[in-house]
Amino acid sequence: MKVLVTGFDPFGGDKINPAYEAVKLLPAEIAGTEIVKEEVPTVYGKCGEVLEKAIEKHKPDAVLCVGQAGGRSVISVEKVAVNIAEARIPDNDKQQPSDQATIEGGPPAYFSTLPVKAMVKNIKDHGIPSSISYTAGTFVCNDIMYRLLHLIAQKYKDSEMRGGFIHVPFESAQVVDRPDGTPSMSAATIAKSLEYAIEAIVKNKQDIKGQGGETH
Repeated sequence: MKVLVTGFDPFGGDKINPAYEAVKLLPAEIAGTEIVKEEVPTVYGKCGEVLEKAIEKHKPDAVLCVGQAGGRSVISVEKVAVNIAEARIPDNDKQQPSDQATIEGGPPAYFSTLPVKAMVKNIKDHGIPSSISYTAGTFVCNDIMYRLLHLIAQKYKDSEMRGGFIHVPFESAQVVDRPDGTPSMSAATIAKSLEYAIEAIVKNKQDIKGQGGETH
């Protein structure tokens, strides 16, 4: 088995992106599975092009994309991606779409095909805070998640490829000059959370049963 893990380059004025910093720290093998790492640009559309080429090259059994969600305090395993691009800030190519479709004619949303509940459980079982998230936002993180799942549903529909997305907090160094109380994690802790998530992906073809949901 092979898992492709991607992380974004820095954006929004930050010098690092904890997503790819953590991805780089992953071992070459997790739970007997080969790990392939790729950096993707924080650019609408282009991120999907780079991802598609990486999938064609490496032919993974599962794809886990990782992105930064500054302000979140836990490892957020995303459940759903929506067909909308709405940018509060420009991406790294200065694009700032407003109320645009990610893919014209695509379905309104896609659900992750990874075992999100099992991933959250394994991360939490190892002492790292985690939860299921029901919004991947409308920036480039949602863009790549939607494009990944659309690609699997269309081009790889006859395969058993699975895909999904994880949002991670700021890395500790990023909050030095941010307001007191801004959540963060070390890159090493984020990397371990990804390792535990991948363990769950490898061991769970189907998701586990358990209560999820939000109250708001």
